Amino acid sequence: MSAPRNVSSPGARKAGLDRIVETVIYLQTESRRLARESADRLGVTPTQLNVLKLLDEIGELSMSSISTRLGAKNSTVTGIVDRMEADDLVERVRGADDRRVYKIRLSARGQKIARAVSITPWELLHDAVARLPAADKDNLLRILGKLADHISTRIEDKP
Repeated sequence: MSAPRNVSSPGARKAGLDRIVETVIYLQTESRRLARESADRLGVTPTQLNVLKLLDEIGELSMSSISTRLGAKNSTVTGIVDRMEADDLVERVRGADDRRVYKIRLSARGQKIARAVSITPWELLHDAVARLPAADKDNLLRILGKLADHISTRIEDKP
């Protein structure tokens, strides 16, 4: 009796790999498209819409918390929040615990815009992931973490 053949040929493995990458790109592309359409309709940028929805969901946040949640540098978020404040979308308020820290919260106008979006790409993806069995969610989180770590390492290694 001969050893079992590897059913997964190099071509099939590459096709499977391509399908994974295509799916990730599809999710990102559709997410950006939906965000852009909603933002355009409401007269804000997609990033501003993300900040508005984040503040609407969580409440007031520090600049560093917003930076962390958006995966952006503090200096980038400062510029975004400055423009949002100038457009009366958010307000800066001193933190009650530490007066050196400003919290960002929605203005009445910002709250109205945030709530005008019935469903965001974030909510669509959140709902899709929530429907997965617990073991699948755990595996997905583990695998996505590995991918993020690998990509982060590759970016840091670039000259």
